[in-house]
Amino acid sequence: MSSSTFTTTTINDLPDAITSIIIAAVSSPRSRNSAALVCHKWYILERSTRSSLTLRGNLRDLFMLPTCFSSISHLDLSLLSPWGHPLTSTTDPLFTAHLLRLAFPSLTSLTIYARNAETFQLLFPQWHNIKHLKLVRWHQRPQIAAPGEELQILFSECGGLNSLDLSSFYCWTDDVPPALQAFPLLASNLTCLNLLNPSFSEGFKSDEIKVITKSCPNLREFRTVCMFDPRYIGFVGDEGLVSVSVNCPKLVILHLADTSALSNCRGDPDDESFTQEDAGINVATLIEVFSGLPLLEDLALDVCNNVRESGPALEVLNSKCPKLRSLKLGQFHGISMPIESKLDGVALCQGLESLSIRNVGDLTDMGLIAIARGCCGLAKFEVHGCKKITIKGMRTLASLLKRTLVDVKISCCKNLGAVSSLKALEPVQDRIKRLHIDCVWDTADEVDDGDGFGGDFDLNSLDQGELDNKAAYFTSSLSDYDEMSNPSKKCKYSYDLNSCYMGLDDNGNGYENGIVFGQRTWEKLQYLSLWIAVGHLLTPLTDAGLEDCPNLEEIKIKVEGDCRELPKPTEREFGLSILVNYPQLSKMILDCSDTIGYALTAPSGQMDLSFWERFYLFGIGHLNLKELDYWPPQDRDVNQRSLSHPAAGLLQECIGVRKLFIHGTAHEHFMKFLLRIPELRDVQLREDYYPAPENDMSTEMRADSCSRFETALNERRISD
Repeated sequence: MSSSTFTTTTINDLPDAITSIIIAAVSSPRSRNSAALVCHKWYILERSTRSSLTLRGNLRDLFMLPTCFSSISHLDLSLLSPWGHPLTSTTDPLFTAHLLRLAFPSLTSLTIYARNAETFQLLFPQWHNIKHLKLVRWHQRPQIAAPGEELQILFSECGGLNSLDLSSFYCWTDDVPPALQAFPLLASNLTCLNLLNPSFSEGFKSDEIKVITKSCPNLREFRTVCMFDPRYIGFVGDEGLVSVSVNCPKLVILHLADTSALSNCRGDPDDESFTQEDAGINVATLIEVFSGLPLLEDLALDVCNNVRESGPALEVLNSKCPKLRSLKLGQFHGISMPIESKLDGVALCQGLESLSIRNVGDLTDMGLIAIARGCCGLAKFEVHGCKKITIKGMRTLASLLKRTLVDVKISCCKNLGAVSSLKALEPVQDRIKRLHIDCVWDTADEVDDGDGFGGDFDLNSLDQGELDNKAAYFTSSLSDYDEMSNPSKKCKYSYDLNSCYMGLDDNGNGYENGIVFGQRTWEKLQYLSLWIAVGHLLTPLTDAGLEDCPNLEEIKIKVEGDCRELPKPTEREFGLSILVNYPQLSKMILDCSDTIGYALTAPSGQMDLSFWERFYLFGIGHLNLKELDYWPPQDRDVNQRSLSHPAAGLLQECIGVRKLFIHGTAHEHFMKFLLRIPELRDVQLREDYYPAPENDMSTEMRADSCSRFETALNERRISD
């Protein structure tokens, strides 16, 4: 009897075309690098399928560029080291540019730190097929003779552009319109223009918006910062808004924001959300603008001045912009003012998948619930600065959207602290993936003391009048709206309180129809963002309801406030060690950039920023972090954000960190502490804030200092 023979099939037996598709689907650079080390065939396939690359080497080492990435179409040169130094600072700039062209012949998209116009003249003649360009600059704008001259030099070298991103490029608003007018052919070919730059001291005025949109009639994506404040001459009002829709009717993405809206500051939760001045925009104008943009899919209007009774204009979005999927509104009032069962305003935008509302002064729980009834497909919901909403409305919204909602941000809402926000989101805690809350530590007693319905309402505790009103609100017929007259749609938006009872058990867990659903396990949560006031502790985080997040991978902590007049904290540490409860946590952004203090010698009785850095970083070594972005606190009087001696000593305790980016400056001998981190591979000082300090005036890390540190870092042996 003959023995059977068996053959083993491995992945190497797959045709190269299939293996190439598999490798091309891998997005992680580190995983791709590992795949390239398997064998020579995989090396060739990985290099031939990689389309995007970010260079992080030192300018002096560009002569060592590999030539195996011939298929790269997008190249990012904005993070070359030393950060912020132009390519023209190399020994032989022309030779460097020639090497870049030979290494990346197929380039169509480029991101570059453009310190001066000479960078344009050096690089762009090397690639004639550049279609997308992003410029980065946080240093001062060079003193050029005429406004727009710098961009005109750029346009003369890049005639084939169809996408331009200046959102991180410091320049003047006066620079853009004349440059576009000087190159009408290039301007008419642009389909994407991003001018949403937070470093602009003023936004674009109405006449400038008209010039830009008239010069670029084929735009499909337009993002810009505007001057909406009616107290300024030339503010953007009715005429300026209409010009956008008239001149650029093909727009798919439109983001218009006031300069103040781009600030990272949280705001005052006690503010009524009504400004002293009304915006120069009326409802009829909004209707005209929406009617002229039928292709719109993503709209953001954050005007930072009152737009009152905006509901009728927002109702038009549903019919005039049927493809709209993302909407962001700031300082719009009257967006949802339901009467009995009738939906109105933004609640009629049924196709929305993402909704962000900011500083809506008259939004109540009823309006919030109406939004959930109408926009029943929301996957992302953000609410900021809405004083009148409570846990009751937010919890009901979460219940109505529990099949779709995965991304939530609750910020600067007076009645929604950390505990109440987390309790409100218990209906979706088993599916939510991204979350932002404010670390305002309200207590369980404060949360449970509310009346009405929502978080812990009981049908039996309501009198008959209240019950009739609330049940009628949820279950009344929606036949007043033609688009909702279909019985199946009517069922889709109805909500019967008699068939769904919600409350809290004795342990604070939520339950629905007798089934406990709030077991404090956030099974799918992967990203957590937190805001916390300076001087407050992070330690109550787990007790607030986030004790079990088994899959949390990334956390961002924003610390804000003026510590110059605060007393010394009674506790030794901020509370980072509490994060050891999250076993998968590997990435952290610790942003203390809006923590204000004394960088140099503090007045008598005050503490300088080195003490506060020790307070905030103490315990970070207990975490198993792989990547860390750290923004040191700042002294605005001297424009200094610098790593202190205690901070450097504490950062060296992060023994597992591979990538460390410090968004500020540091002394060379402090940086040497970081060489004691055994797995550290990538370190960089990034002064990516405006105005970035001039390197030749800084007494801290200079180009030679960075080079010496990187040499010492690269000479070490890495285990893997």
